[in-house]
Amino acid sequence: MNEHTFQKLEFEQVREVIARYCGSALGKHLARTMTPSVKADVVALWLRQVAELARVAEEIGFPPMGGVHDVREHVRASGFPAPLEADALANVAETLMATESLCRWFAKARVMAGSLGDLADRVADLSSIAKSIYEAIEPRGVVRDYASPKLANIRRTIEESKSRIRIVFDRILRQAGITKMLQYAASTFHNDRMVLPLKAEYRGRIQGIVHRSSDSGATMFIEPSESVELNNTVMGLRDEESREITQILKGLTHKVQVNTVPILNTLRAMAVVDLIAAKVKYMKKRGCTCPEIDLGRPPDGRSVPHPRSSEDGAPDRTSRVGSTEPTFGGMSLRDARHPLLVELFAKQEEETGVKHEVVANDVRLGEDFDVLVLTGPNTGGKTAMLKTVGLLALMTQCGIPIPAGERSRMPVYRGIFIDIGDEQSLQQSLSTFSSHLSNQLDILRHSGPNTLVLIDELGAGTDPDEGAAIGRSIIHELLELKAKAVVTTHLSALKAVAFSAPRVDNGCVEFDPETLRPTFRLRIGEPGNSNALIIAKRLGMSARLVKQAKDYLADTNRALNRAIAGTLESKREAEAARRAAHDATLEAQRSRDELEKEREELRRTQEAVARWTAWVNALKPGDVVYLKTLQREAKVVRMQMHKQIAVVSARGMDLEVSLRDIREFDPAVD
Repeated sequence: MNEHTFQKLEFEQVREVIARYCGSALGKHLARTMTPSVKADVVALWLRQVAELARVAEEIGFPPMGGVHDVREHVRASGFPAPLEADALANVAETLMATESLCRWFAKARVMAGSLGDLADRVADLSSIAKSIYEAIEPRGVVRDYASPKLANIRRTIEESKSRIRIVFDRILRQAGITKMLQYAASTFHNDRMVLPLKAEYRGRIQGIVHRSSDSGATMFIEPSESVELNNTVMGLRDEESREITQILKGLTHKVQVNTVPILNTLRAMAVVDLIAAKVKYMKKRGCTCPEIDLGRPPDGRSVPHPRSSEDGAPDRTSRVGSTEPTFGGMSLRDARHPLLVELFAKQEEETGVKHEVVANDVRLGEDFDVLVLTGPNTGGKTAMLKTVGLLALMTQCGIPIPAGERSRMPVYRGIFIDIGDEQSLQQSLSTFSSHLSNQLDILRHSGPNTLVLIDELGAGTDPDEGAAIGRSIIHELLELKAKAVVTTHLSALKAVAFSAPRVDNGCVEFDPETLRPTFRLRIGEPGNSNALIIAKRLGMSARLVKQAKDYLADTNRALNRAIAGTLESKREAEAARRAAHDATLEAQRSRDELEKEREELRRTQEAVARWTAWVNALKPGDVVYLKTLQREAKVVRMQMHKQIAVVSARGMDLEVSLRDIREFDPAVD
């Protein structure tokens, strides 16, 4: 994967969409820098974590990320000689304090989600460090008076000295004739020293030190002689205060520094948790799903989805036994939508209240064909379909749920290459055609099995016959390389490739000749037409001219159109049968999943009842329980199992309560 692919597919916008769902700066940074993995096990784990966190969130909510800051630079800087500033330490403390609630969340989550266990192990409860920082620093980043006995004594002495200074100034201001010599009858400060705003014409009337004059020269700020020594005392105490604060900050910084490794490890895990939660929120908001990961096909031709994890979280690889050679998975997307169009239409709906639906399409590649040639008129949606395929592949390999239907399946490509848009290079003096062809040849050099190639307007920008010839040779080379490819073109000659080359099929994006607009619906197995003659007729071209134009069509074009027409009905029937079979498989799977879910819920209920029964039978006087009706703790006085009641003490009273009204007391929750 390279930045060129990310840029042309506008993947940075997808990253930004996910970042908006993150609850912390840590998660946002990770979302904006995430890159696809080329390892199937990693991608499958990421998607499994999303699916599991989605289930956990329904039970206990999303992981708490409030108060989490990106303090990694502060933590790394704790190893420098200079101590961290108080506000930086306050941010560190607030972030570390959040680990306490996150650990409590994980304690509940890991029971329901095995793949989140590794993350749970990486999040340490560092709230003790936070509490030690908070003992000395307020949340707003101010060092507390009682951060140390010495600091408390210094600050108390400062306040006493400042009080004596105020007494001196109050006495001066009460003297007769003083106020008329001042610009205003109040004291002010200069460099933390209390001074009087003396009018310039009264210079020398008040004994003291002139610290500065106003810009206009009309006012002199004078420190009366009576307060100089007191102010000097305060300034000296301020220096002592600063030195003591530095010592306090050094001590707190050292606590951070010695815990650098667990803190940074925890911050990394918190970022991952936040990112997974963001993916889940995106999935729920936009109706996305986690695709299955297709590892390929063994010799018997059956698709092998990525194996589910065993109980210990390790992938079960037994399903690959019997494969004698490397095989690569296929793409099978159901009701796929362009993710950025989904966002665009959602934003327009919020702004205008008008709802627009993104057209959903079924897309496959690498099953019955490896190269899909999309043809049809310009502005017909071919490029959008190309980008949809590329973006959903990138999203899958980043562990992001995709806007597609259930049971969609994706492989893990080792490379995704794209040639799209205006690639003209002024620096290299290349024409648009030359630049595109150079890029396509570079793609061929890097392509191979399990790579995805996306080429827009293959063969364009030169003589149509020569462009078609070059296009055919590129398609055949992609087949030789065993790459998977989607190419778009408006050259009719390239439609014929599907009739002569195996593993190539045509496709088109529907165009409505009545409205003269694209429907954006993909039809696999059907080549597209330019519809130029139909459009010309609707725009008023006479029947005579339309017939004449048809006569000018080359014999090869007419023969190709007859061949296409001859197979069109059978192609449509095959596609309809394929979709019906997929629908039936999906419905059967839904029924199995629902039955399995009911069985799992029953099993969990039975286990919970068994645990509760064992706990109740073990209760003895003095044990603490929680009363659900009173929502408070209580102590067991005695158990009356034959009556199914317990006598408990709460609020100084003995109460008889039903056994169903008590549960285990959890100090962290209750």
